[in-house]
Amino acid sequence: MLKFLKNNSEKLLDRRRAVVANGVGVFNTATVKSAKGATIIDTDGKEWIDFAGGIGVVNAGHCPESVVKAIQDQAAKYIHTSFNVVTYEPYIELCEKLAEILPHGKKTKAMLVSTGAEAVENAIKIARQATRRQAVVCYTGAFHGRTMMAMTLTSKIDYKVNCGPFAPEVYRLPFPNYYRYNRGGDLDQFAEWELKRLHESMRNMVDPNNVAAIIIEPVQGEGGINPAPEKYLKGLRKFCDDHGIMLIFDEVQSGFGRTGNWASWQNYGITPDISTYAKSLGSGMPIAAILGKADVMDAAAPGTIGGTYIGNPVCCAAALATIAYMKEINLNRKGVEVGKYTRNRLKELQKKCPQIGDVRGLGAFLAVEFVKNGDPRQPDGELTGKIVKACAEHGLVLLSAGTHKNVLRILSPLVITDEQLDNGLSILEEETMKACGVKS
Repeated sequence: MLKFLKNNSEKLLDRRRAVVANGVGVFNTATVKSAKGATIIDTDGKEWIDFAGGIGVVNAGHCPESVVKAIQDQAAKYIHTSFNVVTYEPYIELCEKLAEILPHGKKTKAMLVSTGAEAVENAIKIARQATRRQAVVCYTGAFHGRTMMAMTLTSKIDYKVNCGPFAPEVYRLPFPNYYRYNRGGDLDQFAEWELKRLHESMRNMVDPNNVAAIIIEPVQGEGGINPAPEKYLKGLRKFCDDHGIMLIFDEVQSGFGRTGNWASWQNYGITPDISTYAKSLGSGMPIAAILGKADVMDAAAPGTIGGTYIGNPVCCAAALATIAYMKEINLNRKGVEVGKYTRNRLKELQKKCPQIGDVRGLGAFLAVEFVKNGDPRQPDGELTGKIVKACAEHGLVLLSAGTHKNVLRILSPLVITDEQLDNGLSILEEETMKACGVKS
């Protein structure tokens, strides 16, 4: 009798289970040997269409040639000195480029770190020093990272089981999720209701005179790709101005072309006091940034923000090359085009599958939410998981999102070819209809 022979991917996953801590998430069982553009090739040579983008990290695609070369060239010069110890040009040039494309008022300043969570941690420290206040307001459905303050700000309980005690002076409001919470009114009416809730909360939750910052994702990522209503964000901006509160926009997942702009807040025409970025900034290299109004950023005392790896020079080189490449191919325009085509296809799929409660997003930052009985409060995470698994069996890498994992999020590289996008959406459509019991 022939023994069952495992393929290379299965062997690699076995090795993972044997030595990697169980707490490290497994969102998909694909493996990788190489990747280019929107294609992943696994350890058995199988090609996958990537609709996950490394969790929104490769908007400019896997391994852009100019970025790879920039990494190689910088690594041959120097890999690390620490910007605290020796000043180097790539750090300064990157800050200049970021201030140019993401201006915060008349004068903008920036600082660099390694991860989105670090960016959030430092943004909070800057806001507290700028205001001399303690409290921070955040939202349900939020994801801001896994370090202590960032994890406290993160909403989903599953990400922080038995990790407390958490940071003090953090208060949470319901995110203005129109699909889930609207009471029959239009979007503007809903925004007015939620702004009333904001004002009322400052009468019974926390004194606004003690609030240093309100932090919000203009388009939530892990929470289920939920765009905040424009009217709400404008009202939030006014509220912060009226009470001397720093408004922080977390753009870690929504930045760099994903919504058709360098940042989602540029779609709304609302400028934050501080904003945070990471993920697609460096095409996969660990680089993150905090930008803000110069006087706000300069409120932090010397030595109170940063760390050893603040803007590694190789990562800075990668980010500079990534921004240049994004400009060269007009990635923001691609975000609009990919988003428009994808949304139209998903809307057509929604007509066929009653289990799809909502299709939403901004630009190419899109989501499909599955519910039972057409009820936003009856999430169907089981069906969503079934679709993710079925798509994987047909060579499509997908991720779920949302508190109940009942949302499919589409994060394909924006350089995806028309053929790849069409093929990936066809797989998604076919497997969704099968899972929903709809005949094609």
